[in-house]
Amino acid sequence: MSDWKEKARATARGIRRRVLEHTINNDGGYMSQACSSAEILATMFVKIMPIDETAEPLAPLSFAGVPSGKNRNAYTGARFNGPRRPDAGRFYLSPAHYALAHYAALIETGRMAREGLDHFNRDGSSVEMIGAEHSPGGEVMTGSLGQGISQAAGIAWARRRKGERGRTWIFMSDGEFQIGQTWEALQCIANFKLDTIGIYIDVNGQQCDGTVPSVMNIEPLDRRLEAFGARVVVVDGHDVDALAAPAQDPPDGRPLAVIAKTDPCRGLDLMRKNAPRLHYLRFKSAGEKEAYRAVVDSWTKEVR
Repeated sequence: MSDWKEKARATARGIRRRVLEHTINNDGGYMSQACSSAEILATMFVKIMPIDETAEPLAPLSFAGVPSGKNRNAYTGARFNGPRRPDAGRFYLSPAHYALAHYAALIETGRMAREGLDHFNRDGSSVEMIGAEHSPGGEVMTGSLGQGISQAAGIAWARRRKGERGRTWIFMSDGEFQIGQTWEALQCIANFKLDTIGIYIDVNGQQCDGTVPSVMNIEPLDRRLEAFGARVVVVDGHDVDALAAPAQDPPDGRPLAVIAKTDPCRGLDLMRKNAPRLHYLRFKSAGEKEAYRAVVDSWTKEVR
């Protein structure tokens, strides 16, 4: 077994454990997103995206205000993604409520100091509950939902005009394909043959109002994406081999769209009793909280 596979699987386990610990300590969190996306994010950071390492795990800065002509102190969280080389990958998290899983991925891959998560959702902190351009690992404001792909398209276009060879990677959720802007962006990407764009989609079938099909059906997603000009691959979103394989093929004139079929309760069967309301985990009693704490304890023993 190659080292990257072991590292990716260990990173995925670390993402779930870290997010569950945080959820318990803060009486709630976006747990199902971490369960479903752990292997996707882990594989992207460990294997797929050639982004440079940071010199050391970085501590998040305090919020310096939004960018403007009068605010010279504003910054982005791009420094957590290493130096910007022309041939380096660039990463964009479109569903900003996955921020907790994203921060955990940064910690697990040695990019963010683990103490940085202590600043999560605090006044004056850049470690936002809903990630923003100044949040660790962020670079642009991807809005509520469905806006990250447009941002990535513009950046990929600019990079091509500058002669940069690096690819632009975007992580999306399945619910974003209920949004018109997503399809407009895809049409633009295909039209201009921005084949340096790679899209990984967490298809966990869940959103805040219930299951994705019960809110607005997006299937057949693979055929729809193909109709809009994408090269589509459907994989098991918890199989690091299957996740990594499509990114190894050279660009062919079409954007890559990887549909990663995932389980929003992966590794945490205790959460299944909340289905179909899995968007945000809140504890209904002290006993329920302790049951989840016992899971964390068992995971910690396994690591030891």
